[in-house]
Amino acid sequence: MWRHIASNAITMMIVVVFLLGGVILFGQSQYTAEGPLGAPICLRVEPGSNMSRVSKDLESQGAISSGTLFRLGAEYSDKSSSLKAGSFLVPAGASMEDITEIVTRGGANTCGTEIVYRVGVTRQSVQVRELDPATGRFVEVAVFDPSKGETPDVYAQTKAQSDTRYRIAMAEGVTSWQVMDALNNVDVLSGEIERPEEGALAPDSYEVRAGDTRASVIARMEEAQRVLLAAAWESRADDVPLLSPQDMLILASIIEKETGVPEERGQVASVFANRLKRGMRLQTDPTVIYGITQGEGVLGRGLRQSELRRETPWNTYVISGLPPTPIANPGRASLEAAASPDTTEYVFFVADGTGGHAFATTLAEHNQNVAQWRKIEAERANQ
Repeated sequence: MWRHIASNAITMMIVVVFLLGGVILFGQSQYTAEGPLGAPICLRVEPGSNMSRVSKDLESQGAISSGTLFRLGAEYSDKSSSLKAGSFLVPAGASMEDITEIVTRGGANTCGTEIVYRVGVTRQSVQVRELDPATGRFVEVAVFDPSKGETPDVYAQTKAQSDTRYRIAMAEGVTSWQVMDALNNVDVLSGEIERPEEGALAPDSYEVRAGDTRASVIARMEEAQRVLLAAAWESRADDVPLLSPQDMLILASIIEKETGVPEERGQVASVFANRLKRGMRLQTDPTVIYGITQGEGVLGRGLRQSELRRETPWNTYVISGLPPTPIANPGRASLEAAASPDTTEYVFFVADGTGGHAFATTLAEHNQNVAQWRKIEAERANQ
């Protein structure tokens, strides 16, 4: 009898073990299987949250089939205690295992709201935007000019969110004074800065954190430009008429300010390179403008004949060769164009009415192009 009872007990234990194993295997398969989410979502994990709250949020958004299984899986993989606060993009069909990895691996937020401080050539602006998970693109929520004292409520509300990201977007061709002025208007940064050397900052998009110092942002911009400058100088053409990386930086800044069409950079660079080789003055308006404004904002009007004749260290109608400093902060493409200009015989160019330029090798050709441009200007004035 006891032998029969013992035998039945052993059999029952074996059945329970097999059933338990089956449950575990089923749970594992569900945890790693493709999830029910039909479209991407942005999951916000608040500071101090836990896997229980996250699982309820995921369930309510239809991202997981079982909050209990999600929590058990995270606990079993020893990741429950690694939950990170922030906003995370959860792709369509993400498994519970995938989502656990997303909310515990750390790093920068992958979705949510972002404030972008834009430093442009003609103006600065602040843009509040939010990532649309469905398209993967940012949607503008608000935009304003900080120099005019405009501050919409949504800006303050967005700054108050713990997972808001911040970015400084510096356009190609802005001056160092414009960058300094813009950074002084970024109220999430701290500390004071002096005006950086002209041309020393790399135009790019820089992610920052609230509380970062303005000096640290400038240091990152300067280091990025040093890297770009060194790379362009190393790859320069053998016959480029430049004596130093600084000469290349100066020429690149002029190319940047003269180029309305990016594809023309190499041709514009060739004009200046050819002029330098022949001992011709560069005769470029942006250098004259810099001599007037010193890079502090935009001129906002056309140049006068008296200004074209006025002698300043930057007036390339008066001085020979390059001006003493850059006239703006050039980007990578202009640095590369200065280092390796197109091979042409061009020594003249003038606006062609399309935003680009008409290039010429002789003065006669150039005069024809100038006459055509003046005709276009006259027609526009009469419209």
